[in-house]
Amino acid sequence: MRTARLLVPCTMLLAAAGCSSSISTTSNTPAPAPAHARGPGTASSLKIPPGHLPPPGQCRVWVQGLPPGKQPRARGCSGIEDSAPPSSWVVYRPGQDKKVVHVREMDAHRVGIVARVTIYDVKSGAVVKGS
Repeated sequence: MRTARLLVPCTMLLAAAGCSSSISTTSNTPAPAPAHARGPGTASSLKIPPGHLPPPGQCRVWVQGLPPGKQPRARGCSGIEDSAPPSSWVVYRPGQDKKVVHVREMDAHRVGIVARVTIYDVKSGAVVKGS
């Protein structure tokens, strides 16, 4: 008898839940970046004038929408990703290699998280390697 009293409300609850039109899922995979934020096409499409690229061995945070003269200065790379605002780029010139520039696109929602890394040939602007 007691089981029968619980069966009816449980059945009604399950039936109501089955009629719900919203579906909720969770995923550990981050949402893809919007098309305009999918990363730079070339160093020139970043609108970084050659004189504003960091010197070899240093990094620079590049914030979209700020004019070149208002961008943060180039500096050492230690801890720079933790201080980079969301959706900014960390531009890096490795060692003495003036031919390539590494661009680390920071996640749009999580501070300190690199969403993508792309390596460009500075002279041609061609992608050398992307992830």
